[in-house]
Amino acid sequence: MPDQNRIVRPGPDARSVRTEDGKVLRPPADWALLPPGDAGLTRRVKAGGPTWTVQEKVGRKMFSRGVWAPAVRIDGVRAALERERATPQYEAKLSAGRERRAKAQEVYVEDFRQAVLDFLGFAPVHGEVAGRMADAIAAHATPVGSGTVARTQRIPIEERAEAAVIAWMRHQTTAYDDMAIPRVKGMRREVRRELAMRSRRLLETYRRGAAVDAAKCPLQRALRD
Repeated sequence: MPDQNRIVRPGPDARSVRTEDGKVLRPPADWALLPPGDAGLTRRVKAGGPTWTVQEKVGRKMFSRGVWAPAVRIDGVRAALERERATPQYEAKLSAGRERRAKAQEVYVEDFRQAVLDFLGFAPVHGEVAGRMADAIAAHATPVGSGTVARTQRIPIEERAEAAVIAWMRHQTTAYDDMAIPRVKGMRREVRRELAMRSRRLLETYRRGAAVDAAKCPLQRALRD
C-alpha cells in the first residue's frame, strides 16, 4: 500500500515490485522511480513521506535499484536541492568536507602502515624490507573505494593489517593468480589456506632475523617489481 514505507524487490516488469513474500504490487499512477546515484536526493525524498525502496541481491551483495515515490515530491525535492547546490555556501561546505576527509585519510594511511609494520614484526636486520613492504601494502589497500579489507570498519585495524598482508603476499609472492583451481566447493578456500600458511612461514624467517637470499626470496622479488 502507498501509505507505508516498504523494502521491495524488482517485479516482473518495469512498473511493478515484489514484496518479501512474493506478492506483486504496482505503485500508484502518480508515483515515479527515482534512480540510485544521488544519496542526498534519495535521503530527502524518503524523509518526505512513504516510499518503496527497491533492492536486489546479486550473489552476496545487495544493490539499490531506486526508490518509488510521488513524482511531484521527487521533482520538488530535486528542484530545491539544485538551488541549494548552486549557492556559494554549499560549495564551501563541500570544500570543507573534502579537506576533512583528505586529512582523515592521511591519518588512516599512516595508522594502517604502522599496524602492518607491527604485524610483520621483522627483526631489525630486515627493517628496510619491512618498511618497503608496509609502504606497498598500504598503498594498495587503503585508497577509498578500493574494496579491500583495509577499508572495513567491522574488525580492528590489527586484524585488517594481518588480512591485508596475507592477501598481498598471496597475489604477489605465490602463483595464486595463475592457478587453475577446480570449481569444487571449498577448494579455493583450501588453496588460500595453504598459501597463507606458506606466507606465514616466510614471514617467520624475517622475524627470526635469519639470512635471506634476496635473489631467490619471492617477497623481495615482489618488492623489486
